[in-house]
Amino acid sequence: MTAHRPEAWLLSAYGAASHRAWAEQLIDGQDAFSWQHLELPGRHFAWRIRGNPLSWLDALPTSTPGLIVATSMVDLATIKGLHPRLAKVPCLLYFHENQFAYPASPEQVASVEPQMVQLYGALAADRVAFNSEYNRDSFLAGLNTLLARLPDAVPADVAKRILDRSTILPVPIHPVTPGQRDDRLILWNHRWEYDKAPEVFAQALLQLAATGVGFRIALLGSQGRVVHPALAQLRRDLPDRIVADGHLEVPAYRTWLGRSGIVVSTAGHEFQGLSVLEAASAGARPLVPDALCYPEYVPVAYRYPAGDVEALTERLSLWLEDGLPPSVDVSSYTAAVLAPRWRGALEAMLVDS
Repeated sequence: MTAHRPEAWLLSAYGAASHRAWAEQLIDGQDAFSWQHLELPGRHFAWRIRGNPLSWLDALPTSTPGLIVATSMVDLATIKGLHPRLAKVPCLLYFHENQFAYPASPEQVASVEPQMVQLYGALAADRVAFNSEYNRDSFLAGLNTLLARLPDAVPADVAKRILDRSTILPVPIHPVTPGQRDDRLILWNHRWEYDKAPEVFAQALLQLAATGVGFRIALLGSQGRVVHPALAQLRRDLPDRIVADGHLEVPAYRTWLGRSGIVVSTAGHEFQGLSVLEAASAGARPLVPDALCYPEYVPVAYRYPAGDVEALTERLSLWLEDGLPPSVDVSSYTAAVLAPRWRGALEAMLVDS
């Protein structure tokens, strides 16, 4: 690249913590571009995914960038329609998740709107990138199911058009330095919310404790304003085994990852699994559902049937009694490996335009 840096916009319609961390890493790691970052708060999901073109109607920069990178909650098709000067700007739509495979919360009102926003955005983009094969495949499968339900006048090759312009670009991780590892320390480092199924984790630990096996627990991750019943149960019934409890600042959080022997996931949805990847980079052995994105980087011996409390308990007991298996190599997900792939993908869009 020359000394001149092309202007690039990064549009994030829902500023969740993980999305913000990715955005900051992308901007810091891809300094061949001059970035403008626009982000809307991570709240009021239904409004954000449908209303972001209105929220940004008068807020977009007056310049015309050389490239736009937008998250999949951005209504890219509408934004291009409202701002004709952006019509020919090359756009990459990035899927952290997809609304076809995201489990609905008990409070959520069923609506096809989020799926349609992502469909139109993918058709309006020049390139579509997913953070995992599972994310791509579940999006396309869900899309085909939706299209089959529509009454008429549906093109036959919509999913293929998107597939043909798609690629896999995981979110890079920064490896965690291993510490003085405690092989009997079990780590939970996910959000305490319905889609991570923490009740499965709690039930397994309670069963494990009843067998007399010795272990300790680090209960990390965002806990929200209301304490999840599974967390409350672990605090009540296994207080002497808890050695860390709460959402920590990054340095302290990474220290606990470096100490942990096992990292457990019970997720009902996971499109890349950054928390597991980060812990595994420090040497923690992942024990995860045999589903979702996990088969892409976790060997079968480290997976258990999704939602099976007994299988999870038995595997934990075996590892704690007989010794941990070897660590899992996740070096292909590090920033050192992935940053050049991201750079190549972004620069190719400028060449193609």
